[in-house]
Amino acid sequence: MTTRLDSLKTHSLVVADTGDLDAIKRYRPHDATTNPSLLLKAFDLPGYQALIDEELAAIKAEVADPEARLEQAVDRLAVAKGAEIARHIPGRISTEVAARLSFDEEASVRKAHELVERYNRRGVGRDRVLIKLASTWEGIRAAERLEREGIQCNLTLLFSEAQAQACFDAGVFLVSPFVGRVTDWYKKETGKEYAPDEDPGVLFVRGVCERAGRGGYDTVVMGASFRTVGQVLALAGCPRLTISPALLEELAAEEGEVTPAVTIPAAGERPSPLDEPAFRWGHNQDAMANDKLAEGIRRFDEDQRTLEARLAERLG
Repeated sequence: MTTRLDSLKTHSLVVADTGDLDAIKRYRPHDATTNPSLLLKAFDLPGYQALIDEELAAIKAEVADPEARLEQAVDRLAVAKGAEIARHIPGRISTEVAARLSFDEEASVRKAHELVERYNRRGVGRDRVLIKLASTWEGIRAAERLEREGIQCNLTLLFSEAQAQACFDAGVFLVSPFVGRVTDWYKKETGKEYAPDEDPGVLFVRGVCERAGRGGYDTVVMGASFRTVGQVLALAGCPRLTISPALLEELAAEEGEVTPAVTIPAAGERPSPLDEPAFRWGHNQDAMANDKLAEGIRRFDEDQRTLEARLAERLG
C-alpha cells in the first residue's frame, strides 16, 4: 500500500520547508529552501556546527570590518547550506534576499547577483537556484529584471490577488501563496474553525492556481505555510507544495491514495497588466493581505537580526 506522501507526489511536486539535511534525505523532496528563520532553527543542530565553524573562520581571515563580516556571514551560511542541500535534491534551492531590502529594488537586485555568484563559486549553477523575494511592488520589479537575466525567482509572502497578478505579469518563475497565515488571520477575526474545503487559506491558494491557469501564465504556483495535513491534502494538484518535516512525517506514516483537489482551468483571455497604482490599491483593499505582508516582513527581519546576533557571538 502506498503512503499518502508518495501518492501526493504523483499530483504535486513536494518541496521541503526546512534546512534540516536529515529530513531532506528522509523525505526526498524535489526542491528545498533556506532562509534566516530556517537557518536559525538549524543553528544548534550538531550536524551544522562544522559548516558554521568553517565559514566563520574564512570570514575572520578575509573580512576586517565587523558589519561586513555579519552581512557576509548570513549570506555565506545560507549559500553553504544551500549548496549542501542541492547535492541531495534533483531540483532547486530557494535562497532569500534579506527582508530589510523588501522595499529597495536596486539593493535586492545587487544582493541576488551576490548570492548567485556565491553559489557559482561552489559549483551550483543559476539553473539550480531560486532567488526568494517578498511580494512587494519593489520585490516584484526586482524579480522581473532578474528573470530577464536568466536568474529565476520565488516570490514569497503572497497574500492578495493583486500580488499574484503582478507576479504573473512580471513573468516570475514561482510564487508562494501562504495558506496557514491566511487562515490564522481569519480564525482570529471570526473565532471560527474551518474544514479544509472551507479554509480561507486553501481557497485563496486554489484561486491563485485558477488565475494562473486562466491567464495561461508560465509562473509555477507553490502552496506554502501549512498548519495541518488536511490543508495539504486540500491542495493536492497544486503544482508545488512546500511542507514542513512534521507534516511530511504525518503524510509518510499514513497509507492511502490522495485525490487531486485543485483543478487548473484551460487558458483564456489575460487581464491587462497591473500598473503600480492599481497594484497598491488592489492590495490595500485586502485587510488580511496588508496585515500579513507587513507582519511577515517584520518576522523575517527579526529572525535575521537574531541570527546575526548569534553569529556575532561566534565571530567574537
